[in-house]
Amino acid sequence: MKKLLFFITYCLLLLSVQSIFAQAPKKIIVENADFSDVDQVAMPDALLLTGNVRVNHDGVVLTCNKAYFFQKENYLKAFGNVQLVQGDTLYLNSKYAEYNGNMKQAFATGNAVMTSPDATLQTDTINFDRNVQQVFYNTKGTIVNKDNTLVSKSGRYYVTEKKFRFLTAVVLTNPKYVIKSNHLDYYSNSGHSYLFGPSTITSKTNYIYTEKGFYDTKKNLAHLLRKSYIKYDDRRIEGDSLYYNRNTEFASATRNVKITDSINRGIVKGHYAEVFKLKDSMFVTKRAVAVNFVDNDSVYIHGKKLMVTGKEGERILRAFNNVRFYKTDMSGKCDSIHSNSKTALTKLIGNPILWNGESQITGDVMHLIGDNTTRKIDSLKVLNNTFIVSRDTLGTGFNQVKGINLFGKFREGKLHDVDVIKNTEVIYYMRNDANELIGINKNVSSKINMILENNAIETITFFNKVDGDIYPEADLPENARKLRGLVWRGDERIKSKDDIFTAEENELNDKLIKEGKDEDAKENVPLEIRKETLDYDKKKTAPITTSKTVTKAKEKAKKQ
Repeated sequence: MKKLLFFITYCLLLLSVQSIFAQAPKKIIVENADFSDVDQVAMPDALLLTGNVRVNHDGVVLTCNKAYFFQKENYLKAFGNVQLVQGDTLYLNSKYAEYNGNMKQAFATGNAVMTSPDATLQTDTINFDRNVQQVFYNTKGTIVNKDNTLVSKSGRYYVTEKKFRFLTAVVLTNPKYVIKSNHLDYYSNSGHSYLFGPSTITSKTNYIYTEKGFYDTKKNLAHLLRKSYIKYDDRRIEGDSLYYNRNTEFASATRNVKITDSINRGIVKGHYAEVFKLKDSMFVTKRAVAVNFVDNDSVYIHGKKLMVTGKEGERILRAFNNVRFYKTDMSGKCDSIHSNSKTALTKLIGNPILWNGESQITGDVMHLIGDNTTRKIDSLKVLNNTFIVSRDTLGTGFNQVKGINLFGKFREGKLHDVDVIKNTEVIYYMRNDANELIGINKNVSSKINMILENNAIETITFFNKVDGDIYPEADLPENARKLRGLVWRGDERIKSKDDIFTAEENELNDKLIKEGKDEDAKENVPLEIRKETLDYDKKKTAPITTSKTVTKAKEKAKKQ
């Protein structure tokens, strides 16, 4: 038993000793020096090496003109044309350097230059920790590679990942743009840049702001999150998630999208949008709405899809599928809208209905014509089957005007002068100043002119072949008080800008707003990430990496 215990103790002691020796630091080896000497006065306990000095330590080769080698400390001070080489991955040049063999750490200063296969770093002082394969500096540094020049006040280089982490006053300069940030992770081999905190990308064509984003400096692709926007000369694109292709000048935005036209004072909103700058076109869907400033008022136009095309002054707005619009004193519905800024013509296409004040206007074709000089609505045109209906102010009847065509003129944004022509029919409840009903006017004529004040009929004039009379209420039966084709749709009237959306669309909006308040949504994870944005790591805790090993580990963890 005692022999067994002794044997076990001996084995454990042997393993412990082997472990200690295995972890013992390797010694610096002097491979060459033209001259060596010891000067205990000038440099106690140091070996002076001069002329073509070359030392080796665990795979790192250091050359210089002169060196002091402290053998006991396994430490080296190098002077003149110092170069530290690690395989073919890293070259560190400087006027002066120190190397600690026990700690496997290097310090270089005096025109320090670090060169890797993909980039060159120039700064005053460079530190290299071989244990973790990291280079770091706290003095102004400049990194140059084939595509970009980067400047920062401090930074760190991860040798294995070929990754730079720049902190404080970071500027990346490319022939096409300039990136500024206080935290930028840059992969020199792939050209991928990851931006954290307030950051900008400025070029001749646009200005980009983001507080978390990805940019591929080689392919010119961007994926921007958190308070991001892209600003052109006349447009600003915002959204929780932005994708941008600089080569094609294409941008898409997801969730809480807002596109502002600074020249035309217009805004388009939705939860998904695509903008093609070179084609001067824009597409918006998912609770899409266009807001335009007209007559010192805002006009809200909604459709399942909105499209804006054309250059400034020639832009065309198209809205389609169940279009609804609202202005303070006017609203309407139709299947689609086509609005041309050059001609100032807006066409309401497919079952159009317009509410002007309390009046309901319908017809087969309906056009609103504006004035580009005053930027106000000028006139209204309704063709074929024109019908104007409003409730009698006090009774249960309806004031009705029917004809073939309608031509109306606006004054100060309100419909004022209206002509209804061809086969006109009228039923009108006439009241005195005390609002007492004095009779029901029912007649036909060739033409009718109405003057409106505050969206109510002030005067009505009949022209040519007038046939009809004013009937006491008791003398006109109920079935004679409605013109053929009357359909009152007052319950459909849009009374506010919120009424332009359906219940389903409001439910979608509430859902997205709720998601925006969740922690994940605060990171602005997009609803759908495009393949072009590459593998963007959305985790908050781990640094973004392109390592295949890490990617596989994440996939394995998800399966578990």
